[in-house]
Amino acid sequence: MPVALKKRGTNKIERVEARLNPEQKRRIEYAAKLKGRSISEFLVSSADDAAVRAIEHHEVWTLTGRDREAFVKALLRPPSPSSRMKAALRRYKRRVISS
Repeated sequence: MPVALKKRGTNKIERVEARLNPEQKRRIEYAAKLKGRSISEFLVSSADDAAVRAIEHHEVWTLTGRDREAFVKALLRPPSPSSRMKAALRRYKRRVISS
């Protein structure tokens, strides 16, 4: 699932609640004040940014030089199927096509 671009001006009808300890609340209030935002705006923006980063981290691969070369080589010149792979394909065809 690709990450969608953020939309501005959409109807905000969903709610989320969170329990905070006093230190967390003070820190969030202070950070929101430093950014010139309401606590709600700060929390939503911060949580959304964290969500985007988490999704990208999960969905985007970053390959090092050697890994990238091996990946591209496998795409451009895939190895011939092994006897076990051919047998698995025959079993698959018998089960799926005959069903």
